[in-house]
Amino acid sequence: MTAPVAAATTAPAPDWRLAAVLVALVVVAVLASRIGGLGVERDQLVAASRAVVQLAVVSLVIAAALGSLAWSLAFVALMFVVASFTSTGRIRAPRAQLPWVMLAIAAGAVPVLVLILGSGVVPFNGPGIVPIAGIVIGNTMTAATLTGRRAYDEITGSFGSYEAALALGLSSPAAAYEVIAPTAREALVPGLDQTRTVGLVTLPGAFIGVLLGGGTALEAGAAQILVLLGLMAGQALTASVLLRLVARGRVVRADLADRYPR
Repeated sequence: MTAPVAAATTAPAPDWRLAAVLVALVVVAVLASRIGGLGVERDQLVAASRAVVQLAVVSLVIAAALGSLAWSLAFVALMFVVASFTSTGRIRAPRAQLPWVMLAIAAGAVPVLVLILGSGVVPFNGPGIVPIAGIVIGNTMTAATLTGRRAYDEITGSFGSYEAALALGLSSPAAAYEVIAPTAREALVPGLDQTRTVGLVTLPGAFIGVLLGGGTALEAGAAQILVLLGLMAGQALTASVLLRLVARGRVVRADLADRYPR
């Protein structure tokens, strides 16, 4: 009886060729920034160095976590906490408001992960949980950050409209929501554009990941559409919840705390 042939992988090998290409890419980025006068050369070097070190450490941690369901869930919890801290900082909200930002991110990530993992479409084990949770949590974090930042930019720029709505008798949450509600669409545009153009303009990470792992193009397409529609749902939930929290003054940018909410 012939032994089954293992699926070939086309993922890059961690050898000297990869190291050389990575160095070359960083050099190109730095030279382009220097020649173009972008002024981000130092930031690029720091970002590249941090990425290499962090991914090396995370790769070792994930390799250990994937073999244990408990450790995989613990790693997902860590990702969620880091995402919440990051988004809170990007919104420039006080740390005391971290639980509200966590609520918004969880409102988007948890239902999507429960549906995907609970249905058995993705197996409930380490190799299934960690990648899909990382993608979903990362993108709901981005939705929270963009929603919060855009909402407070709008409140700052249209504070007169907010005060006018208060003068007409609206409550502070209702007045604020009237001002910030239109900003939600802008926060969701990147995800919507990616979903609209997938396969035509871009081949996102899940698709490429399955192909590099030796999967078929059909399997890659199935994985990618699952991810994209999951992200669309998760980001919409997160944006909706965070907008309400901003309108109710639960998440307030630090520099506006003395005048918002009224």
